[in-house]
Amino acid sequence: MKAQGQDGRQGGRPGRFLSQVPVEQALDRWFAALEGAGAAALSPPEEVPTGQALGRVLAEPAYALFSSPSYHACAMDGYAVAAASTFGASDTSPVALAMPEQACYVDTGDPLPQGFDAVIMIEDVQELGGGRLEIRAAATPWQHVRPIGEDVAAGEMLLPAGWRLRATDLAVLTSAGLGRVVVRRRPVVAVIPTGDEIVPLEDLGGEAPAPGQIIESNSLLVAGLAAEAGAVAKVLPVVPDDRVALRRSLSEAIACSDVVVLGAGSSAGSGDFSAAVLREAGEVVVHGVATRPGKPVILGVAGGKPVLGMPGYPVSAWLALDGFLRPLLARMLGQAPERRQRIDARLTRRVASPLGVTEYLRVKLARVGGAFVAAPLSRGAGVLSSLVRADGLVPVPAERQGFEAGTTVAAELLRSRESVERTVLAIGSHDMALDVLADLFARTNPGCSLASVNAGSLGGLQALSRDEAHIAGTHLLDERTGEYNVSFVRKNLPGRRVALFCLALREQGLLVSPGNPLRLERPEDLAGTGARLINRQRGAGTRVLLDYLLHLAGVDPASIAGYDRTVYTHLAVAAEVAGGGADAGMGILAAAQALGLDFLPVAKERYELAIPETSWEDPLVQRLLDAASCQAFRDAVSKLGGYDLSASGDVTWVEPEGA
Repeated sequence: MKAQGQDGRQGGRPGRFLSQVPVEQALDRWFAALEGAGAAALSPPEEVPTGQALGRVLAEPAYALFSSPSYHACAMDGYAVAAASTFGASDTSPVALAMPEQACYVDTGDPLPQGFDAVIMIEDVQELGGGRLEIRAAATPWQHVRPIGEDVAAGEMLLPAGWRLRATDLAVLTSAGLGRVVVRRRPVVAVIPTGDEIVPLEDLGGEAPAPGQIIESNSLLVAGLAAEAGAVAKVLPVVPDDRVALRRSLSEAIACSDVVVLGAGSSAGSGDFSAAVLREAGEVVVHGVATRPGKPVILGVAGGKPVLGMPGYPVSAWLALDGFLRPLLARMLGQAPERRQRIDARLTRRVASPLGVTEYLRVKLARVGGAFVAAPLSRGAGVLSSLVRADGLVPVPAERQGFEAGTTVAAELLRSRESVERTVLAIGSHDMALDVLADLFARTNPGCSLASVNAGSLGGLQALSRDEAHIAGTHLLDERTGEYNVSFVRKNLPGRRVALFCLALREQGLLVSPGNPLRLERPEDLAGTGARLINRQRGAGTRVLLDYLLHLAGVDPASIAGYDRTVYTHLAVAAEVAGGGADAGMGILAAAQALGLDFLPVAKERYELAIPETSWEDPLVQRLLDAASCQAFRDAVSKLGGYDLSASGDVTWVEPEGA
C-alpha cells in the first residue's frame, strides 16, 4: 500500500470503484455533460489556401466565384462553323464552305469564334484547297462545344459545410476561382503518458528495456487516430505515478489543447490517480464502461475541455480511442463518425465471454469455399500485435456468454473487403518459413496476403475438415510408421483428397540458454532435475514429437517442471528461454538463432502444407505455391538456418482410403 507523502499520494485505492456503463450510454452521458459545460463545441473556422486543404473539413459552404469554363470552349480539334450553313450536307450532297468566312480552324480548348456555334471534327472534313472545305454530314448547334458554366456556374454551391476535402474537390474549387477555403481548425489533442514504468524509446539509446520498463507507444495510437480523424496531437512529457505532477500536467494540457487524453492511470489501483485528479480539476462523468477489453475508461470534463482517460494496455487503449475519441473529434468537425463495413462470417472455434460486458474479438478473415470465416486471435488486452494482424472485430453482446464454433457472426472490417477476399488463410503449425512466404507472396502479388493462425498441426487439420482454412501447416510424426502427416490427414479429413506440399525439412531440438548451463543433452534430461520446460500447446507437432521422445525414454511428462505451461509458436518458446522464464523448450534451430540461444538437435522433421483438393484448385492458392517454389523463397529460408530445402516443393497426394 502506498502511504500519504509529500507527492500527494493516498494509500489504498483512490476515488471510486469502476462502473460498468454500456458504451453507447457512456458516450451519450459524456456528450450531454460536454454540451452543458460548453465544451467540445464545433471547432472554430479558419481560412487556408485551397492547395493546402486536403483532408480538411469545410466550415461553410463553398460557392463558385467563376464559371468553368468561363467562355464557350471548343471541345475538339477541327473547324468552327455556323451549324445552319451545314444543313443538308450528306454523302450524296456534300456542302462546301469557304475559310475563314464560313469555317475557322480551332484546337481543343480554344474560345469558339464569334458567329459560330458548332465544331466539326478535323477527321470529318475534306480539304479541297484554295481555302475551301467539304463536309458530308450536317452539324447540330453547339456540337463539340463546351458552353459557359458546363462544369460549374458562377454562384453555384460546390460543396456543403462538413465536407472532408479530397483531391478532386481541391481541383474543382480551384477551377471555380476559390484560392482559399474556410475549414474547421484541426482540434488539438494533448496526450499525457503516465506511469513510473513508461520510458520513451529514444531514452533507451538503442538498448532493450530493462525489467520493469515499458516502451511508451500509446501516444502514437492517440496521434495516429487523431490524424486520421482530422486532428493533431501534442504529446507531453511522461508523467510518473505522482498525483501532484499529474495535476500539473493536466493543467498544462488543458491550456494548450481542445481535448486531453490521459494515458493509463485510469483503473482503480493504488497508483492510478487519473480519476482523482480529474475530479479535482473538473468532473468525472463516467468511470468504467462495460467492454472487454477496455473497462477502465474515464470520461470527463475539466477547464471547459473534454478529458478521456484511457487504459494502459494497448488494445484497451485503442478500443477506448476508437469508441470515444473518434466520435468526439467527428462531432467537433461537424461530421458523423465513419461506420465500418460489416460482413457475415463463420466463427472457427468456440468463444466463451462473460455476461454484462461487450467483448470485442479480434479475428482473421478470409473467404474459404465461397463463405467468409473468422478465426479468433489472442484476446489479451496487452497483445497489440493482435490488432495489427486482425482483419476485423466481432462484438460479443453483453447479454451473450459467447458463441459456439460455426456461429455466423457480424465482423466489422478493419481493412477492405477486397483485401480479405485476396487472403490465403493458414491455420495450423507455426514456422518461420511461413513468415518468409507471407512476405514474398505479398511482394510478388500486390494486394494479396497469407494470414497465419497458430493452432498447432492437429488444430490446422481439423480446421481444414470444417472448411475453415485454405491450408494447414503440419509436421505430425506417426510413431508406428515413422512417416510424417499422411496418417493424420487420412484420419482427420476422411473421404477428402489432400495434397501435402513440402515446404522444408527442418531441425527440431532443445532451445537452451547460451552455454547450456544445465548441461542438457536430450529431452529426457529435463525429468527430475528441476529444469523448467516451456512446452507447446496440445496438438502441436512439436509437442507430439516431444511426447514421442519421452515415451521412448520411459519418462513420465509429469516429472518435468513446466510441462503444462504452453505457448503457440517457436519464437514464443525462444523468447521464454531467452527471457529467463524457462530453462529449455522444444523448437526449431531458426528460432534459437533468432534470439541468440544454444540449440541441441534432436530430430529432422518434414514440415508440409496440407491443402484439400478444393483449395488446391483455387488460383490464389496456386499463386502462393508459385511463390513457395521460387528460388527467392529458398534463398531467404536458407538464411534462417536449420532448414534442408532438398525436398521443398515436393507434392504428395493423400488419397481417401479405399479410393
